[in-house]
Amino acid sequence: MPEITREEVAHLARLSRLALDDAELDGLAAQLDVILAAVAQISQVTDAADVPPTTHAVPLENVTRPDVVRPSLRREDVLAGAPAAEDGRFRVPRILDDSA
Repeated sequence: MPEITREEVAHLARLSRLALDDAELDGLAAQLDVILAAVAQISQVTDAADVPPTTHAVPLENVTRPDVVRPSLRREDVLAGAPAAEDGRFRVPRILDDSA
């Protein structure tokens, strides 16, 4: 596997407009080597046809409560504390023009 050089890291830093000192360049080169080695190891997997695609390593279950209608504040009481109300709703400043 090709090793990333300090000069390549310096080049990437220049392209990214990052000012890195010598110690940072050396440290990042070593870290990027570890990352590239891990990617190379994963790319060596050839037969994964029997592995089902997953989004998580362990199964997840959506834990939500049922949506139940319960008594709440009256609309008039809520709107009484609003700086502005119109047609039974909060009035807020427009942030988008009509073309959006």
